[in-house]
Amino acid sequence: MNSDIIAAVATAWGEAGIGIVKISGTGARDLVDGLFRGTRRLSQSPPRYMNYGHIVNSSGEVIDEVLAVWFKAPCSYTGEEVAEIHCHGGSLAVRRCLEEVLARGARMAGPGEFTRRAFLNGRIDLAQAESVIGIIRARSAEALKAAARSLSGEFSKQVSEVHEELLEFSSLVEAGLDFPEEDIPLLEKKEATRRLKDISTRLSDLTSRAASGNLLREGIRVALVGRPNVGKSSLLNAFLSEARAIVTSMPGTTRDIIEEVLTHRGVPIRLVDTAGIRRPSDEVEAIGVSRARDALREADVRIWVIDGNEPLTEEDLEIASQLNDKPHIVAVNKADLPLVVKEKQVQSLLPESSVRIISAQTGSGVEELKEDIVALFLGEGTLDEGLNTTARQLEELRLACEAVRHSLEAFTSGLGEDAAAAGLLDARKCLERILGIEADDSLLDTIFRNFCIGK
Repeated sequence: MNSDIIAAVATAWGEAGIGIVKISGTGARDLVDGLFRGTRRLSQSPPRYMNYGHIVNSSGEVIDEVLAVWFKAPCSYTGEEVAEIHCHGGSLAVRRCLEEVLARGARMAGPGEFTRRAFLNGRIDLAQAESVIGIIRARSAEALKAAARSLSGEFSKQVSEVHEELLEFSSLVEAGLDFPEEDIPLLEKKEATRRLKDISTRLSDLTSRAASGNLLREGIRVALVGRPNVGKSSLLNAFLSEARAIVTSMPGTTRDIIEEVLTHRGVPIRLVDTAGIRRPSDEVEAIGVSRARDALREADVRIWVIDGNEPLTEEDLEIASQLNDKPHIVAVNKADLPLVVKEKQVQSLLPESSVRIISAQTGSGVEELKEDIVALFLGEGTLDEGLNTTARQLEELRLACEAVRHSLEAFTSGLGEDAAAAGLLDARKCLERILGIEADDSLLDTIFRNFCIGK
């Protein structure tokens, strides 16, 4: 438990109907009583009741007309005593209320510190804590539903159930290792193999759902690449149905990275428009080309945009040679004009590629191109069953799956129960890190530093 009192603005800065200053820690209610003037003090009010009054400074000057409320531990967001001041929105009123709270002994909360305290006080587990940021950053109804399921404990429940199965199975294996001469009933090899296969299947299914949820959370990073003046910026504008990027007939107009997000089938698509890749003519263009190559490496999917009205050039072929290590789609652009580049020609160059004939000018083929992007990850499936999971959680699940597979191989290949037990222990630790059973300060710091202050 933390003994100090923390405070922060819990609402977004800027003009709004209300702004909320949140205070958490033992003594939060009495701290607010020191600057709240109303029909009754918070200490005289039942918890969870709104009280009308004013916030005043140390000189008795009224700062704002407010509503104040307090929550008794452990029935609060953090599991501690919590008080809130609901003042008028707008940067000045909210800031002055916060300053008065800090002047009376509270300290400024760090990023995610309220949620971190909720975890440390046992109100939520670590997986639920991480789902809070998923709700805040959700970009689609599907992502919001998945994050809400995780916050309600659905993901934690499934992870906990697999963890319990692993723990029970491990105890039988380790008992045989620790007391080989004792008359302890152990599993036969056939039964042990069956149970491990069941655990492996269940863990694999959970990992698949988590992968879908991570896709909802993180989205697909798509780089639009190609030589100058092939229509990359026009395609970005067509994707967004707005003139986001400057488009001219002059090659090299785009000098820097432009990033935008759209949603298709509930999946965020993070579009990255890049400078045309060619031998740069000046230092500024050289920086843009370098960043374009970085975007090419970092993207989940590359869309190679070709000018279909011109024969393929050496620059085109150089770009094509860099595509095969990741999923990619070839977009033959300018189909509103006579095409010189044919689909068969592109497929002979990149046999495994999906080719889409489009016109960024008219929008022809653009919706189909969106579907092509999402289909690379979903096929014909949907994300309705996804759980809003982080990349960290997904990686832990994948490591747990691998560890269980190693244990299964140890049983079936005769490597011995020592090797099997080691794999089971590794799998359990992976799941414990998801739930926060095994979580040191460095892990918590890494997770909560991505939160906003006030959450």
